[in-house]
Amino acid sequence: MTTQYWLVKQEPGDFPWDDFVRDGRTAWTGVRNYAARNHLKAMAAGDLVFFYHSGEQKAVVGLAKVERAHYPDPTADEDGWVAVDLVPVKPLRRPIALAEIKADAALKGMEFVRISRLSVSPVRSAEAARLKKLGGL
Repeated sequence: MTTQYWLVKQEPGDFPWDDFVRDGRTAWTGVRNYAARNHLKAMAAGDLVFFYHSGEQKAVVGLAKVERAHYPDPTADEDGWVAVDLVPVKPLRRPIALAEIKADAALKGMEFVRISRLSVSPVRSAEAARLKKLGGL
């Protein structure tokens, strides 16, 4: 099976990369957008996930992995919402700012750039390779 790539956005004031690393894993809960939910449902164990700090920083800061595919979100008040479990893999050697992504011909078409309110989005293989290169992985 081919590894898929994803990007998740998180406010660093709520759950920064450093806390994720300290905790060693997290349940990615609380997604209440239908498109983002469908992306969570498409994630498979072993898929790689770029961790993006939204808010003031606006940068990709780390790489994570899906440890457990989707299951019912325990924080949801209604059926149909899902969560996945993520584990940190490694920080990027150099964060990749949103402005840099938008200026890069290979990245400016990323779904998370085009649909900025989406908290979970797919990343094409070529985009993932470019992000890894820019981030020093």
